Amino acid sequence: MADRSDSDQGPFHSGERELQDRFDSRRLADRVSQVTYHDRFSESDRAYLGQRDMFFLATSDADGNLDCSYKGGEPGFVRVIDDETLAFPLYDGNGMFNSSGNIVAHGKVGLLFIDWDKGWRMRINGRATIDYEDPLLAEYPEAQLVVRVRPDTIYPNCPRYIHRMDLVERSKYVPHDGCEAPEAEWKANFEDVLPEEQQRRRRGG
Repeated sequence: MADRSDSDQGPFHSGERELQDRFDSRRLADRVSQVTYHDRFSESDRAYLGQRDMFFLATSDADGNLDCSYKGGEPGFVRVIDDETLAFPLYDGNGMFNSSGNIVAHGKVGLLFIDWDKGWRMRINGRATIDYEDPLLAEYPEAQLVVRVRPDTIYPNCPRYIHRMDLVERSKYVPHDGCEAPEAEWKANFEDVLPEEQQRRRRGG
């Protein structure tokens, strides 16, 4: 495991330092981290995140086994609750609960947000928690869980290699107020093992 115990490492572990020294980027890394790293959400962070309709979520279990998933919703589904807390919903998926199970077991997360139009991106590393009785659940139609993240590091990333892409349409499966999202078509192949509530709903019960 990479070592962060040396005070000279700063925010970087020994593996990162090894590569920075190999490619002579230690000075650059130090300056960039000093200028951009922060652990509280600013008003500009809040505005940026409030416009996003997707992000990538990286999690791991207690043994270091990794998972990365796509999370999508309507703009504003990710909320900055206060300067130390970000929240987002988890909707019905494949029933495996990979991301949320990792959060319950371990808690450390990495989030990557991308503005495909302007090429801007933001990374958030921190610790996530799940409360099954989170009061925000009532504010997210059809959400199964709400995840709250307390950031350790928030920082922008170089936009140089981000492809510019246009939104064709948002997923019809994203829940909305006042209407029930359609069932995932692939679940027709797994009717007999679906959660009982979903089986009843699909039968019209």
